[in-house]
Amino acid sequence: MRILNPVVAAFLGFLLVGHAQASEDAGVAPLLEELQQPDQPDWQRLERQITRLWSRSGSASADLLLQRGRDAMRRGQTTEAIEHFSALIDHAPDFAEGYHSRATAWFMDGKLGRALDDLAEALARNPDHFSALAGMGRIFEDLSELERARAAYSAARAIHPHRTDVRVALERLERRLDGTAL
Repeated sequence: MRILNPVVAAFLGFLLVGHAQASEDAGVAPLLEELQQPDQPDWQRLERQITRLWSRSGSASADLLLQRGRDAMRRGQTTEAIEHFSALIDHAPDFAEGYHSRATAWFMDGKLGRALDDLAEALARNPDHFSALAGMGRIFEDLSELERARAAYSAARAIHPHRTDVRVALERLERRLDGTAL
């Protein structure tokens, strides 16, 4: 994990200096712009649309593997989910959602290093993936790497300013980093 953390930190630094890349799907870009409006009343609808677009691989077999993996996760069968997501990644190695989904399964299975690896892969393919950034923040927070957690959460918030979980996490981290007792 010592090798991973500098790599992830460098990648987060790359994201935070303002280098914006278009999402894989050009149809997502206007939705992301709309999502960033401060007084966006329909942010939940926009988030669902973006997530739905990111979940489309362009391959029926890849989409089926994604769905099977998600179904296994809903049943709490993380090993089966990981197998489906691994098959998905083998089938569609450029599909960011495959890595993000497997990272979620790794996290649920308590394998934080593997989850971080997959989140970095997801972000390499889709730098706008606010859920991957939020997941990375959560893992860094769990590992008591608070500055890295703050960087990841801040990057997620820059893309999606309406997520309550990210706002609450940043407030919690600010208190911890400022030395205020929780």
